[in-house]
Amino acid sequence: MKYLSKPTLLAVMLASAFSATSAAYANQASEPASPHMLTTNIGLFTDYTYRGISLARERGAVQGGIDYSHSSGFFLGAWGTNVEKNAFYGNTVEFDIYGGYVHKLADDLSMNVGFLSYFYPDSDRSVVNGYKGASPNTTELNAAITYKYFTLKHSASVTDFFGNDFLGSGSSRGSGYTELNVNYKLPVADLNLLVHVGRLSVRNYYELNYTDWLLGVNKDFSIAGSTGWNAGVSYTTTNADDGLYVDGKGWETGNDRLIGYIKRTF
Repeated sequence: MKYLSKPTLLAVMLASAFSATSAAYANQASEPASPHMLTTNIGLFTDYTYRGISLARERGAVQGGIDYSHSSGFFLGAWGTNVEKNAFYGNTVEFDIYGGYVHKLADDLSMNVGFLSYFYPDSDRSVVNGYKGASPNTTELNAAITYKYFTLKHSASVTDFFGNDFLGSGSSRGSGYTELNVNYKLPVADLNLLVHVGRLSVRNYYELNYTDWLLGVNKDFSIAGSTGWNAGVSYTTTNADDGLYVDGKGWETGNDRLIGYIKRTF
């Protein structure tokens, strides 16, 4: 459920090549480039915001993951974060597994298909009018097309959408989220511009539908020769119903907020 980490951080990292020359055979040709790439990442965030909704109540989040990619286009990853107990049915931890395939169609044009599964080890469920909902664990299938710095993506749930399955309303399986993202390198200070708009449609629970927006900048940098650092700040807001998108203590989770972070990829 990660916003800054999934609709932007879910982007596929194609494998890069490295060559090594054996010291004992310095005059021989370099070894073939490896088709495999493995990276890890860790970050500190002022909030865990998922599709515009705060799941950490702006109390900070530690997030990290591991990503594998192959030169053929296949990729697989895992990611985790803390969750504010009152923000999501009493759950305190989220663990995601995702994967898929990316294919280049032409210069500056590519497409990818994949899946994303969200798991909550606490297994706490929502309760509405005395009825307990389904498991919050959710799986989505997704497809995206990218042209230069524009990415259009749609995700569709193949399970109940985060536990929404109550007597009288029915299953939320088939809910969808459509988003447009722009990731553009600014000609100023090597800053990256991020613009996002997304629309959530929850099947059989139309009152939960909303649109979210985000505008942010971030920058890649190194510290004392240590590469892989990135930091940024963004503003996000939604038009989610304030009477429905609240945590267990009545705090409105869909209101506008500033989010800052620093992370490193190894």
